[in-house]
Amino acid sequence: MAAAMSSALVACNNDRTADSDTDVTADTEMTAGTTADAVVEPGTYVDLNTGKEVYIVRDESTGYATDSIAKVPVEFYINTSTNDTLFRTGQVVNNMLVEEEGKWKLDETKVKVDGDEIKIKDGDSKVKIDGDDSKVKDGDYKKKVDDDETKIKDGDSKTKIEDGEVKKKN
Repeated sequence: MAAAMSSALVACNNDRTADSDTDVTADTEMTAGTTADAVVEPGTYVDLNTGKEVYIVRDESTGYATDSIAKVPVEFYINTSTNDTLFRTGQVVNNMLVEEEGKWKLDETKVKVDGDEIKIKDGDSKVKIDGDDSKVKDGDYKKKVDDDETKIKDGDSKTKIEDGEVKKKN
């Protein structure tokens, strides 16, 4: 139990921010370790609110993380191999949680969830996810994922990825 709680504290206080997790090479990667097609990877994790080890699977009807034994949704869970805290959608939410009355929740000053739409703001970085579509803004870096099309603008460089075809302008 002590190991699980220390992992929980490390995961919630992980230094990683949206700025340090930007991956420009993959067409669906977003900042904060999220993806436009956020996926719950089946495996053993720690439920942040209970501190217990759980085997999480993706609920086929909601797409959310679910305890495979208890068959209940898991709002926040920790990947102990990376010390990342994940939201029920599989998105990394390090440094975006607050604890109230012994329960963890998204910090509403940084993250807003409305149905399938998620908005994340961390300093000058912004991420908006709406179903499979997403937008990322971080200084001169912008990325938009819309169905099978990805557009990336980084300073004077522009990249467009559509149906596996990459076009780049400098």
